[in-house]
Amino acid sequence: MSFVFKLNGGVVAWKSSKQDTTADSTTEAEYIAASEAAKEAVWIKNYIQELGVVPSIVEPVVIFCDNNGAIAQVKEPRSHHRSKHILRRYHLLREMVSRGDCRMDRVSSAENIVDSLTKSMSQIAHTQHLDKMGLRSMGDWL
Repeated sequence: MSFVFKLNGGVVAWKSSKQDTTADSTTEAEYIAASEAAKEAVWIKNYIQELGVVPSIVEPVVIFCDNNGAIAQVKEPRSHHRSKHILRRYHLLREMVSRGDCRMDRVSSAENIVDSLTKSMSQIAHTQHLDKMGLRSMGDWL
């Protein structure tokens, strides 16, 4: 499970860890990761508002996901025979989306920058993902 949060073009938070729950499918794993990311996103949004950095944030935080099944689970909250075993705590994501706290959007796997934290990829692809995150080598600063 991993996520990266960007604000004004820079990374402000990230996480990469093993999921607590064993998933039966990639859809379930992505749904669980999106749920955890949404909880963190809403916390960051509320924290920024409490700091008074911005008067209010009315737009929902966008959670990008490259799994169509996970996105469908959020946008079509009905009981699917393949998802009935997903723990209830992860369905909080649906509630956050319906409240307008966040929304799920599709991102292609090639453009999913968070994959650089969890997947093996070519050096070129890895470097491109790091550039999109705004991360630079120390040599670039010296």
